[in-house]
Amino acid sequence: MRTDDDSGMWSIGELAERAGVTVKTVRFYSDRGLLPESGRSGGGHRRYGQGALERLRVIRTLRGLDLPVAAVGRVLDEQDALEDVVAGQLAEVGGRIAELRWREASLRLLQDCTAAERAERLRLLAAVSAPPDTTVLARFWRRTLPVRFPSRLAAAVVDAAVPPLPEDPDPAQVLAFARLHELVSRAPAPALHLADLPHRPTVLYEGLAEAYELGTREMSGGAPPSPGAALDGFVAAYAGALGARDTRAFRRRLAGLMISGFDPVIGRYWQLAGEVAGDRAGPTMGAVHGWLCGALKTGLKEGGQGRPAPTVPVWGP
Repeated sequence: MRTDDDSGMWSIGELAERAGVTVKTVRFYSDRGLLPESGRSGGGHRRYGQGALERLRVIRTLRGLDLPVAAVGRVLDEQDALEDVVAGQLAEVGGRIAELRWREASLRLLQDCTAAERAERLRLLAAVSAPPDTTVLARFWRRTLPVRFPSRLAAAVVDAAVPPLPEDPDPAQVLAFARLHELVSRAPAPALHLADLPHRPTVLYEGLAEAYELGTREMSGGAPPSPGAALDGFVAAYAGALGARDTRAFRRRLAGLMISGFDPVIGRYWQLAGEVAGDRAGPTMGAVHGWLCGALKTGLKEGGQGRPAPTVPVWGP
């Protein structure tokens, strides 16, 4: 007479033993439809074949990678599901890793500081998540844009203004973001750029985008930056928006506008944004703006026929 083992059919206990799991585990996956039985014994007991052992090993592997039971079922039943499931799991794991890195940096921020510093840092950290949400920063910049501004251009401005979050932040970057978050949360509605002057906002921002791109390349090139075309594009953007020509008189007027339009909140924003992004992210849009303002000042001073050039803030409006 043949035994169950000889016939290639195993009881639930035999399958569990061969797979190195408990009977409870086999029953759990069977009850959820992940491990179909091949038949029943005369007494009504479950019987499993070789395919069940291979399937159970796959289940154990996927569960060991922390895939949910429902996702394991998709992989087993749908031929092309593995790639999508793995991609989703990788995204989830990446999110957890980012959270742990921000939590670690936050804890280190609280580790070595005075009692007064710790109290301030606890207050700041209480307002942000780990990893943080940049929605409040994006909202702040959208408030600086004119009504009926092209959505494409608005998205580009916000994308350039919100600093990229470091994947592995240090405590100083966590503190900078917490301060940045508090700054934009408490700041009054920022003044619109050139709000008191008739101008064409779309022309201005499109021109500035080109000038900032040129400036970013110059500042990131390794060699001493030379404003040249970036400064010309910067001036041309304002001239085009204001319906003026690029003359020395206009450049002097523009330098004055940079002074009168300077907003200390925006200046502080760019300082903190640079600290959050870190050196590897390259210069911020505010840093490029400040560099171009400095170049504008220098150009006026060099050709100003003895007249003092206006003092242009390092951080732009």
